[in-house]
Amino acid sequence: MFSGLYNTGLSAYKTLLHLAAPFNPKAKLWVAGRHNWVANLTQKLDGNTADIAWFHAASLGEFEQGRPVMEAYRAQYPEHKILLTFFSPSGYEVRKQYDGADYVLYLPVDSPANARQFVTLVNPKIAFFIKYEFWYNYLRELKAARVPVVSFSAIFRPNQLFFRPWGGFYRNLLAYFDHILVQNQESVQLLEEIGIRQVTLAGDTRFDRVMQVAAAKKEIPIAQAFKLGYDSQTSATVPYPVLVVGSAWQADMDILIPFINKFDKPLKVIIAPHEIHDDEIERWRTQLSDASVRYSAIRSPASTDLSLASIHTLFIDNVGMLSSLYQYGEFAYIGGAFGKGLHNILEAATFGVPLFFGPNYGKFQEAVDLVDEGAAFPLHNTAELLDVFLKQYTDREKASHTSRAYVQRNVGATGKVMEVVKQLRRKGSGE
Repeated sequence: MFSGLYNTGLSAYKTLLHLAAPFNPKAKLWVAGRHNWVANLTQKLDGNTADIAWFHAASLGEFEQGRPVMEAYRAQYPEHKILLTFFSPSGYEVRKQYDGADYVLYLPVDSPANARQFVTLVNPKIAFFIKYEFWYNYLRELKAARVPVVSFSAIFRPNQLFFRPWGGFYRNLLAYFDHILVQNQESVQLLEEIGIRQVTLAGDTRFDRVMQVAAAKKEIPIAQAFKLGYDSQTSATVPYPVLVVGSAWQADMDILIPFINKFDKPLKVIIAPHEIHDDEIERWRTQLSDASVRYSAIRSPASTDLSLASIHTLFIDNVGMLSSLYQYGEFAYIGGAFGKGLHNILEAATFGVPLFFGPNYGKFQEAVDLVDEGAAFPLHNTAELLDVFLKQYTDREKASHTSRAYVQRNVGATGKVMEVVKQLRRKGSGE
C-alpha cells in the first residue's frame, strides 16, 4: 500500500513541476533536464565496456560532500567509469561539466519503470547515495540486480520518519543498503534500535573536502588590499580585522546592516550574497552608514584611483570566490540560519575563525559541535550579535584555535568509505 502511495505522490510531484515549468526557471530546468533521458543516457553510454560506479547527489552541497569519495574512487579504480546524477538543477547546472565524472546527468523520476530501465542501462557495479538520498524504486532495483549500495555522510535524527511508529515503509528502505556510513554516534544508535546493523561511524566527508579546498585556496589581491585601513593616530594604513559574511540572505542582512552601522571599533566587512542580484546589493549599500564598494567596480579601469583604505564594506558580486575569501577573515558570519538552514560553515572553520550565524542550525552536526565547544555563536538579533561579537573581537584566540582544531581532528571519513568499498568488492568477488 505504501509503495503505491509513494509512487502516486512522486507522479503528482512530477505533474506539478511540469505545470510550473513555464513560470518557474528552476522547474523548467528540472523538467527539461529529464526530457528524453533514455535516449540521452543510451547515447552517453554507447560503446562503454568499463565497469561503472554510480554516485547520486541531491544538489550542490551533497556533491561537494561526495567529491572526495569520487576522487578517491577514481584514484583507486582508474579503469572504472564514474556516473554522477543530481536531483536538483542547483547541483546539475553548476557541475554538469565536472571532469571528475565520465557522465553527468539528472536522475530520472523514481518511478518503477524509470528505475528498472536506468539500472538496466547503466548496469552499475556499485552505487553511492550521499547523505539524505533514499529512493525506493532505485534501491529496490539495485537490490534485485545485486548491486552493492552504500550511503555515506548520512545523519539521522529521532524525528525522522524512519523512527516513527508508522514509518515501516521508510525503515524498509534502509535495509536495501549494503552499508551506511554515518556522521555521529546518535545515528548509529538510532539505526541499531530499528535493526539496521550494517552501519559504520565514519564522520562527514565534507571535512576532507574543505581541507582540500583550503589547501588549494586562491590568492585574492583585492581582498588582501581591502584589509588595510587608516590609523587615525599615525595617519598610516594598518591591517584591520575583517568579518567575512558568506551566503547572506535578506534575513541575515537585516541583522548585519544595523550591526555594521553600530559597531564602533576598527573592522572591515566582506559580504558574499547567497545569490547575486544587483538591485539587492545596491539597496544594501544605501542602508550602510560608511562607504562600500562592489568587487566588480574595483576590477574595472575606472576604479584605479579608488582608495580601499577608506572603504569599510566590500560586496562580492561574483560566484566561486567565497571559500578562498575566508583566509582573509578574522571572523566569519554564515548565512541561511534565519531561513531553511545554515550554509557551509566548515569552509570558514578550516581557517580558524570564530563563527556567527542565526538560530536554525540544529540539523547541522558541525554547527552543534562548534557551538558546544565555544567556537560558534548562534544569535537571534543585532543586539545579540553586537554583544557576542565584541567579546570575540577582544579575545578570539580560544575560539579560533577550537575552530581549526575541530576540522583537523574530523578528517578521514573518505578513507573509511573506501575501506567499506574494498570489503564489498572482496565480498562480491567471493574472496
